[in-house]
Amino acid sequence: MVSILIPVYNYDIVALVHNLRVAIDSVPDFGEILIGADGSSADYRNRYLQLCDEKVKLVVSRKNIGRSAIRNKLANEAKGDFYLFIDADALVAGTAIDFLQGWLPYLNTSKVICGGVLYADFPPADPDKMLRWKYGKKREQRKASERRKYPHARFSSFNFVVDKETFLKIRFNEDLTQYGHEDTLMGYQLKKAGIEVNHIDNPLIHDGVEFNSDFLMKTKQGIENLSILCDIVTDRKALAESVRLVRAYDRLRYFGITRFLAGIYIRYRERMEIALDSKRASLFLFGLFRMCLFSTYREIHRRRHFLPVF
Repeated sequence: MVSILIPVYNYDIVALVHNLRVAIDSVPDFGEILIGADGSSADYRNRYLQLCDEKVKLVVSRKNIGRSAIRNKLANEAKGDFYLFIDADALVAGTAIDFLQGWLPYLNTSKVICGGVLYADFPPADPDKMLRWKYGKKREQRKASERRKYPHARFSSFNFVVDKETFLKIRFNEDLTQYGHEDTLMGYQLKKAGIEVNHIDNPLIHDGVEFNSDFLMKTKQGIENLSILCDIVTDRKALAESVRLVRAYDRLRYFGITRFLAGIYIRYRERMEIALDSKRASLFLFGLFRMCLFSTYREIHRRRHFLPVF
């Protein structure tokens, strides 16, 4: 049996859960839906409760424990032999029945399967969401054939299936409490454990396109997490192989450029953020912004030696 696990924080998941709930009656391999309310308000918890029945269960954490911890909590409560993790801001692209049936041929041949992500074909009407849409469309929406070239680096928890035995060995690392790069760490752990990641074309639509300002804030949190990972992983080379930004940083550091980039961030960060928070946001500038920010965090974190190693 497959358990569908949906972590959520104050987000409307009525349409997503309703579609999946109707579909599991027609696809008996899927036996339950677990909603993980991670510090959600009472109003949202009540909405989630109204979705519950004999096959839909609400798992509540009164405190916001983070994306990794709530996923682990859901897995602890799940009864299935496989877990289908779906982010709350996902929508089914076609029919939910077709989506669920799309996983079935791979369940007994792959331990970890990523289905992929889609973004709307047309730009958002709100220009304040342009940066997130552009980045998702150009960088995250990829066919399975492309993702298979770098299977661990392309791992995404947005829409993936993992068998119970594998998940109990790996799990999401709860040391990362703020947003960002939980997927990177999971991909790294899978690579270190010698567990293959299969990529298929069974995508969901990423509906929760954030405002530019929110996306920039999450980007900062994620870059900080990535810099911390560089210091706590036991195999820095394997991490670099899994993360393009780290590989590029290592090359630039070899030529002595990264301190200069950190200086650019410190001096021009406000101007860059203003330029990125616009309908003409440039992905080239966003890439430069991320590299400058990462270089800054590396300069800060290299001076710390008290981080635990796992």
